[in-house]
Amino acid sequence: MTRWIGITLGDVTGIGPEVTLKALAAEAAKDDSKYLLVGDGNVLQSLNQKLSLNLPLKEFSGYDGTGKFFTIRPFGVPLPEQLPAGSPAAANAAVASLRDGAERCLRHELDALVTAPVNKEAIIRAGHKFTGQTEFFSKISKTKRCAMMLLGHDERDRWLRVALVTIHTSIKSVPNKITPEKITLAIELAVQACRDLGLPRARIAVCGLNPHAGEGGEFGDEEIKTITPTVLAAQKRGLDVVGPLSGDTVFHYALGGDFDAVVAMYHDQGLAPLKAVAFDTGVNWTLGLPFIRTSPDHGTAYNIAGKGIANPSSMVAAIRLAKQLAKNTK
Repeated sequence: MTRWIGITLGDVTGIGPEVTLKALAAEAAKDDSKYLLVGDGNVLQSLNQKLSLNLPLKEFSGYDGTGKFFTIRPFGVPLPEQLPAGSPAAANAAVASLRDGAERCLRHELDALVTAPVNKEAIIRAGHKFTGQTEFFSKISKTKRCAMMLLGHDERDRWLRVALVTIHTSIKSVPNKITPEKITLAIELAVQACRDLGLPRARIAVCGLNPHAGEGGEFGDEEIKTITPTVLAAQKRGLDVVGPLSGDTVFHYALGGDFDAVVAMYHDQGLAPLKAVAFDTGVNWTLGLPFIRTSPDHGTAYNIAGKGIANPSSMVAAIRLAKQLAKNTK
């Protein structure tokens, strides 16, 4: 059965369109998937020629069309050429593309959605209330049980998979946002993620918040009052979960295979080690949505946009994961 993978182009003044085309060129012959590229097709056609990729891009007219790569513009007029980095026009187009892609997934027209990078600051400056793509998709799908997972592998094909309890929040507000409900959600979604990936087990490690997991209350009591009781409750339900473990060692053991996924308390606690070992292969996977959504684990990289030197490895990984999950779901 042919799968339809949607790809939103993100902020077109960044490297999103470039890594998308390069990744598709690398994946073109791998299977019979079809791709709907949501954004400005003129930008893609011009870049396609500039990069000499010669992908057979077609304007989308329906899901029964012949071909493999289709473009659709979910906003009015084409974008002007030579937009400055982070322009409001590019930000508005990025938001429109995200909404269109999500709605197609919710209508079951697409089997998965891959999203190229957007710039939060540019989107907010353009007048949108925007915290991040994870929160955007949670709201549009009316789903409250969501979490961000980042996953990737090193040069020895050793994997890290990290689910976050809190995402885009200030460090000073993290302790108050760590609740039993949020920790439990991250654990449950991490377990389900392991199952969706077809892993033989789902052994989850939960990080502490403080250095040395609080050192018995010497460095904070979040481990004693909140994290430990939540982990024990999950264990009583039969989940294979341990913690809280010290954040400065748990990722070493996870990379070695002792754990299948790690639940981190805040953004940088989980993403710093992930990016240290899998910067080029990291993928952002939104857990808990009613559709599959993945994204490369990097930003818009305005500084190299238009130079033809962007590395598509993370986008390739995001597309491959989306296709794998779609296949497993089927």
